[in-house]
Amino acid sequence: MSSSQKQPHVLVISYPAQGHVNPLLQFCKRLVAKGIKTTFATTLSFSKSVTFDKNNHLINLETFSDGFDDNGPDEIVPPEVFFPKLREVGPKSLSDLVLQLDRPNVIIYDGFLPWALDVAKRFRLMGVAFFTQTCAVNSIYYHVNRKLLTVPLTDSVVSVPGLPLLENYETPSFVHKYGLFPDVQDLVFNQFTNIDQADWVFFNSFYKLEEEVLDWMGKLWHVRTIGPSLPSIYLDKRLLDDKDYLVNILNPKGSECMNWLNGKPKSSVVYLSFGSMTQPNPEQMKEITCALTDCGFSFLLVVKSCEEDKQLFAKLVLKQGLVVPWCPQLQVLAHESIGCFVTHCGLNSVLEAIGLGVPMVAMPQWSDQTTNAKYVEDVWGVGVRARPDANGLVSSRVLGSCIREVMEGEKGLQMKKNVMKWRDLAKEAIGEGGSSDNNIDEFVAELKLMF
Repeated sequence: MSSSQKQPHVLVISYPAQGHVNPLLQFCKRLVAKGIKTTFATTLSFSKSVTFDKNNHLINLETFSDGFDDNGPDEIVPPEVFFPKLREVGPKSLSDLVLQLDRPNVIIYDGFLPWALDVAKRFRLMGVAFFTQTCAVNSIYYHVNRKLLTVPLTDSVVSVPGLPLLENYETPSFVHKYGLFPDVQDLVFNQFTNIDQADWVFFNSFYKLEEEVLDWMGKLWHVRTIGPSLPSIYLDKRLLDDKDYLVNILNPKGSECMNWLNGKPKSSVVYLSFGSMTQPNPEQMKEITCALTDCGFSFLLVVKSCEEDKQLFAKLVLKQGLVVPWCPQLQVLAHESIGCFVTHCGLNSVLEAIGLGVPMVAMPQWSDQTTNAKYVEDVWGVGVRARPDANGLVSSRVLGSCIREVMEGEKGLQMKKNVMKWRDLAKEAIGEGGSSDNNIDEFVAELKLMF
């Protein structure tokens, strides 16, 4: 070990998607604040498609290869090509990075990259799994991986320890639509092939949010929650100048959104966004347009630009709304004018809404979002699901009813009380002496014992 290695050095490896990069980078900030040297790495091809905060001087940024290093930022590789190549090239590239860094002491790896744990063990390093989806969702995947839950599903109701009873369709789409997305489903199920070798298992959650399933998982692994992984200014305010994530996949039109919101009354605006990975189809967008027209509330809609969408919203925007291709979501959710968040229910968006006290209308698209939506409505009581018809379409009538319920209904008042309760619990968890903060301290103390 070189003389420069007088302190623990953690290498954090992320799957190349913003929903994974953001929470892992936020965790890096927490480690740095507690005196741990930290290097963050994602794929070279992904790094070309995002903008990293140039003011970051504390986290070392590195890249590894996914086999598509020469790709431009707009080149999309289909899953059936990307995943096998990443599994083939990733371990060798990560091993080279470990040697280049003069061997860090710990590899914290994204659960989507289980081969990184094999690399850690090959170098006799501590290996730590970090999951960016809920404990509930990952418990379902674990049960499928270990053949404790048989797929395709045959029963209308699914029972998993530590979870409420789930209707078939409330499981992740890779479970209740088994076989429809074969490459992605293999990715999520195979996260648990070697999990028993991990020294620690981290979740971007907090204990009181998923208490029962965490207690069950604690019988299997050294499990700890370290979240919610949001910028400190929105929670405990203990990290200096931590106002945003360090990376953006697009350049948000912050000033336009915020200036527009500044002119709106408190809790009067419906904010709609469906994440960076998926977008409602044209038929669904028409239903959304009709719902917004009928409701009459002011709205801020994030939708990827296309000519058809521009024509759909042109007249409506003049009267009551603003449509943008992207926006600074944290700043928007923190604005007092926001009364409701219509969301796809990706975990980062759900945690942001909870952390900022905004009730939700859940419109899950795929993946873990269907299970997250179940929890939003039935477990945490912080929103309502806009349920699709037999063809998978959420009608304008259903969506409009859900928006009105959150914005002005009696049930909406209870949702607002509930989300404020969870907001306070989130702040408590990540604040000094909270459950997540104590878990991070416990991990840091073990690292420092190495020296």
